[in-house]
Amino acid sequence: YQRRVHGEDKNEETLQDLRNILRDQTYMPKDAKEMTEKLFFTAYMPTENSSQQTAQRAENLAKEIGSTHFVLPIGDTVNEFKNIATQAFGKTPQFKVHGGSWQEDLALQNIQARSRMVCSYMMAQLIPWHLNTQGYILVLASGNLDESLRGYLTKYDCSSADLNPIGSLSKNDVNKFLEWANKELQIATLKDILNAVPTAELTPLGEKQQIMQSDEVEMGMTYNELSRYGTLRKINKFGPYTMFKRLIMEWKHLSWQQVANKVKHFFKHYALNRHKMTTLTPSLHCEAYSADDNRFDLRPFLYDPTWKYQFNKLSLIHIS
Repeated sequence: YQRRVHGEDKNEETLQDLRNILRDQTYMPKDAKEMTEKLFFTAYMPTENSSQQTAQRAENLAKEIGSTHFVLPIGDTVNEFKNIATQAFGKTPQFKVHGGSWQEDLALQNIQARSRMVCSYMMAQLIPWHLNTQGYILVLASGNLDESLRGYLTKYDCSSADLNPIGSLSKNDVNKFLEWANKELQIATLKDILNAVPTAELTPLGEKQQIMQSDEVEMGMTYNELSRYGTLRKINKFGPYTMFKRLIMEWKHLSWQQVANKVKHFFKHYALNRHKMTTLTPSLHCEAYSADDNRFDLRPFLYDPTWKYQFNKLSLIHIS
C-alpha cells in the first residue's frame, strides 16, 4: 500500500482514502493481507459441474492474497430454474452428454453463469450488513478481452459487473501478469492456475470427476490466435481480407486455406456475438487493443456474419 506519485510520498493520501472507504478514521493496516481482508471479498459458487481442483485453487488463492472468501453453492438455484422449464414445457432440459439438444445444453450452461452474477450482486449488497458496516461493495467482472471478441461468454454472467479490471486485456497478457505475480509477489497458487486447462466448468464432469469442457476446443481457436486477431482488428484496423494477408505471412506452418478458414471462423463469431459487446461492463483500459464498445472502440452494432464480399475474396485467392 505504499505509493509515490511524481517522486512524492503519497502514503498519507492513500491511508486517508483507505480510512474513508472503511469509514474508520483510526484504521492503520498491519500489512497488505490484513488490508485486503477488509477491502476484497471473493466467492466460489459451485454447481454439480464444478471440480474439486478449481475449488481448491480458489481457496488457496484467497488465503494467499488475504481476501475474505465465501463458498456459495448455487446448485439448488440452478435446479429451481430447471423446474420452471419443466413446469412450462412438460419436459426437463438435459445436457448433450445426457441426450439433450444443443439448445438445452446451452440453456443449462447459461443459467449457471447468470445465477453467479445475480448471487454476486446479492452478496455485494449484504456483506456490509453482515459486517455491520455502511456503504456498498463494487462487483468486479472477470471476463477477458479475447472471450468478449469471440463471444465466448454468457450475456449477463461474470462479465457483467460494476467494473472489469481485465476487460481490456487478452488472455495472454492476463497470464503474463499472473506469471509476474507468481514470481515477484510469491503467490504460489498462480502457478497451478496457469498450468490448468482453461474451462468454464458448466457441463457435467466425467465418470472419474475429470473436467470434460475446454474453452479452446469449444471456441474452435486458441487464445494465442485470439490475441493476434484482436490486435490486428483494433490496432491495425484489419478486416477479414487484410487480416488474412498478414497472417499468411506470419503463420507459415499453415496452408492458405487453413489460415482463411481460421479468419472466417473468427469473424463469423465476432459478428454473430456483437450484441454482447454493447452491454459489457466498463473496463480498466490497459492496452491499445481494447474492444470496449461504448467508450473506446466504436463499431457498428450489427455485422453480416457471412461477410460476403470479404469471404468471397478469400475464396478467389484460394481458387487462383
